[in-house]
Amino acid sequence: MEHRGTVPIDTKRLLLRRFTANDIQHAFDNWTSDSRVTEFLRWPTHRDITVTETVLKSWIENYKDKTFYQWGIVLKEIDEPIGTISVVDMDEKTSKVHIGYCIGSKWWNKGYTSEAFSEIIPFFFHKVKAKRIESQHDPENPNSGKVMEKCGLSFEGVLRKADWSNRGIVDAAMYSLLAEDYNKATGSIPICPDA
Repeated sequence: MEHRGTVPIDTKRLLLRRFTANDIQHAFDNWTSDSRVTEFLRWPTHRDITVTETVLKSWIENYKDKTFYQWGIVLKEIDEPIGTISVVDMDEKTSKVHIGYCIGSKWWNKGYTSEAFSEIIPFFFHKVKAKRIESQHDPENPNSGKVMEKCGLSFEGVLRKADWSNRGIVDAAMYSLLAEDYNKATGSIPICPDA
């Protein structure tokens, strides 16, 4: 893959960008302290802002690594990050990226996560030259799967007791999209790296 790092991506209602130290309070207020957000995730709800500060500072430090992809999902109308979308796993041998995301419960069911995810897909296929984008969710959290379907990912099956979260050992519903299928469906031709 041809890694680019966490570059800004502009959508209709959102700006996907790197986090800065100025985002710590917003992150804590908007999602990291929200127990509804963390129910199906692996990291615990942040009870103290110093935890959020430590996490964001580690992300900021990692931005110098071109293989690190961690976007803040900034809602333009309030100019604050309301969540994250990131590569949580990758495999260079198969040119695969695994996407994870979360946003504060106050902004659920408004299409923001789908809008963010759909915009990073062409970035990974055309710029990074990934061949497979995948994501998974706990079947008990079907709204996460709806985001994947809305973005064109196909359901591949349920891996039984294959994941863990704050709920314990859980099943994992797996979805994917291949570059060849995406290009065929959209009629898009991969753009040159500098375009």
